[in-house]
Amino acid sequence: MLMSSSGHGPSIPRRVLSGWVPRLLAVAALAVVGLFAALGAGAQQTGQMRRIGVLMGLAESDRQAQARAAAFREGLQTLGWVEGRNIRIYIRWAETSDAPAMQRFAKELVALQPQLILSHNTPTTAALLRQTHTVPIIFAVVSDPIGTGFAQSFSRPGGNVTGFTNIEPTMPGKWLEYLKEIAPRVTRVAFIFNPVTAPYAEYYLGTFKVAAASLAFEAIPTPVRDTSELESAVAAQARRPNGGLVLMTDSFLVTHRAKITSLAARYRLPAVYPFRDFIEVGGLLSYGDDLYDNFRRAATYADRILKGATPNELPVQAPVKFELVINIKTAKALGLTIPPLLLQRADKVMK
Repeated sequence: MLMSSSGHGPSIPRRVLSGWVPRLLAVAALAVVGLFAALGAGAQQTGQMRRIGVLMGLAESDRQAQARAAAFREGLQTLGWVEGRNIRIYIRWAETSDAPAMQRFAKELVALQPQLILSHNTPTTAALLRQTHTVPIIFAVVSDPIGTGFAQSFSRPGGNVTGFTNIEPTMPGKWLEYLKEIAPRVTRVAFIFNPVTAPYAEYYLGTFKVAAASLAFEAIPTPVRDTSELESAVAAQARRPNGGLVLMTDSFLVTHRAKITSLAARYRLPAVYPFRDFIEVGGLLSYGDDLYDNFRRAATYADRILKGATPNELPVQAPVKFELVINIKTAKALGLTIPPLLLQRADKVMK
């Protein structure tokens, strides 16, 4: 055994030591490189966290609004975008009647510098466009994107906005056909909308009037701007016999759907609605776009934008999934007998 010159331990030959030193330096260098690589990987992972804003046009307490936001989240997760792992979602809620709050929330979301913003409807999209023309915006439920100036065309939107519509020009005619089928005694129909939250209503009034004439209905355009006007409009329609109601796709009307269906029941007026939301709170019949499907489809556009696409590359899409929902209990309360063929065509029947 070799001893050191001091006699306290083994002595390492100089030729062995000279071989170890380079190896030790190499190991140390590799450790340093590994450390920097780990730090770089962590930084890259942090950099991959994307921000998504969401501006909803209903109150946070609204169960249907929560379900639609959840459909968007689920759609993202299916495509590999998971909150806390590679995306963060910032949601703001504001009823469309509260314009100051909506504008404030739009400004907040844009200030977060998100990669994109999901916009619920026409008022939320208008509010966001007052704040930005660069952040990509995907709308989930817009009735007339061309007329409102959100897009130049369906195939080439032309700006920072694209998304999904929830109505087509033939829809007012379909609503009237269903009203005739479920309540054949009706001869006068009030077409209710809020001109502030549904500035696109005029576009559909022409179709409504033409369809009403072909079905021998008296068409009564009925704009309302607040809940007091809403009650007055329903009461006025009930003063004469054989009246009925058709409601426009309008966020104001959706917000106050419980009040509207209650008024229709109180004044015993058959009514056709654009969404199943109304039927779930006592409405008679609805025919329209499946809004949950719109929010799920919006996630596919979010995925494409997060991967580098621009809104102008993504065409505005028309609705593809419609549903007919009937409330038998409400029909009985109004003294209506639902034709068997209509019941067979229904996607959902509530009892």
